[in-house]
Amino acid sequence: MLKMRGIAKSFFTNTLKTQALQPFDLDIEQGDFVSIVGPSGSGKTTFLNIAGLLEDYSEGQYYLGGKDVTGLSDNHKSSLRNQKIGFVFQSFNLIPELNLFDNVEMPLRYRHFSSKERAQRVHEALEKVGLAGRKSHYPQQLSGGQQQRVAITRALAGSPSLLLADEPTGNLDSKMADGIMSLLKDINKQGTSILMVTHDMEQAKQASRIIEIRDGHLSEHQVSLLHRD
Repeated sequence: MLKMRGIAKSFFTNTLKTQALQPFDLDIEQGDFVSIVGPSGSGKTTFLNIAGLLEDYSEGQYYLGGKDVTGLSDNHKSSLRNQKIGFVFQSFNLIPELNLFDNVEMPLRYRHFSSKERAQRVHEALEKVGLAGRKSHYPQQLSGGQQQRVAITRALAGSPSLLLADEPTGNLDSKMADGIMSLLKDINKQGTSILMVTHDMEQAKQASRIIEIRDGHLSEHQVSLLHRD
């Protein structure tokens, strides 16, 4: 699904070099649920941006779905990203002037699906998160947890094989956060690989793997099965 070899990231300011990510190897199999943890400024978001083809790396090779993405043009990266990757962020990024159906449908228009297929995909995705009955509602008519469900629905409607979630419960209270974590686990059980950045170790332990990034170094921790049930 995802294979990285010798990936590293450096930033240069005048003559000063900052090593944001030290060289690392990583394999993510289809169906993995991986939590990314670490202190602020450790390189978590840089790693997620590289995984999502949003940011270039300085060294190494990255294979996504068996394809070497090193050196691809921006257009090729954009096409691959649209086909294989879904994104969920801490801020829901919903368009307030559009109802739920239109918010979820919009990214599908760039995939050149027919209107019939777009409608079917939106309906099925909203059904999956329990919001099909609210497709005509607007974001401001929903709770924070419901808005994040819509954001996840929008990411899922294109049937990505990899879902990248950056602090998806960061703006939610504990009850809403539990609901989102339950939804993400259900999505993962259906075969979607998930990479989730989180500051909450209890949520991190619900994944099948935990990767810690500290001072740009990646290390993996074992996950107790007790936390995953």
